[in-house]
Amino acid sequence: MTNNTVFSVYNETKRRLSAAGIEDFGFEARVIMRHITGFDNKQIMLNYNTPLTPYQIRKNNDIVNRRIARYPLQYILGEWSFYGLDFKVGEGVLIPRADSETVVDTALELIKGVNAPKVSDLCAGSGAIGIAIAANRDDSFVTLIEKYDKAADYLKENIRRNAPDNAEYFAGDVLAGDGADKKFDLIVSNPPYIPTNDLKTLQPEVLYEPQSALDGGKDGLLFYKAITEKYKGSIKNGGSICFEVGINEAEAVKELLENAGFKDIGSVKDYADVDRVVFGTVK
Repeated sequence: MTNNTVFSVYNETKRRLSAAGIEDFGFEARVIMRHITGFDNKQIMLNYNTPLTPYQIRKNNDIVNRRIARYPLQYILGEWSFYGLDFKVGEGVLIPRADSETVVDTALELIKGVNAPKVSDLCAGSGAIGIAIAANRDDSFVTLIEKYDKAADYLKENIRRNAPDNAEYFAGDVLAGDGADKKFDLIVSNPPYIPTNDLKTLQPEVLYEPQSALDGGKDGLLFYKAITEKYKGSIKNGGSICFEVGINEAEAVKELLENAGFKDIGSVKDYADVDRVVFGTVK
């Protein structure tokens, strides 16, 4: 690097990420710059000629070196923004993704007219979806069910950070129907949905995430089938179920809901115009 200004370090970071095949290299370079400087995007623009300290340069190089080895940026930073909230993440928990914000939008719409709604988030992971619902509906109460201890550690911390008064962690196995003895106005879930044979085709970063949060069985539908069967009776009359689904899975999941007797079944596209959410109502 010829100099160590925000401008030069930012551009060198973009160049290195791009050369390593990082798809969103410009976005990630901005995130890294915000992390090491504490500046927001506007402040970065206003401080292009500001020199970085030796510590900031070392920190930037460390992050970039780990990232070009294809270690997930979210794990490197230790937290990630989702639905305007910061979530603690690391190895052992699925990384919150922008696609899932469509699930939160849909869920909030489904409980819009419900007073003090009771919500359950199945296969909760970091808790991003359920906690975002709780944080945006102060009168709600959200139970987040997670089986694995590592993920649960992040989940409990994220509840403390973002929704300490109206969310709770519940240790349970969704495939066993744990927690299905309670009644809810809404059940929401982003379950593992990648067909087993497709796991080997995933990007290198994704392979650092827990396989238990990715593997949806032979056809990718294992958890949708189990949840539809075991938790329909947990939904109050007039209540709803809301799933995140994988690419090309929406029709199959809608058919599962239809066969189980759900009504008003529909789907919602995410920001990339992919059918990402499937929902239905108990009547």
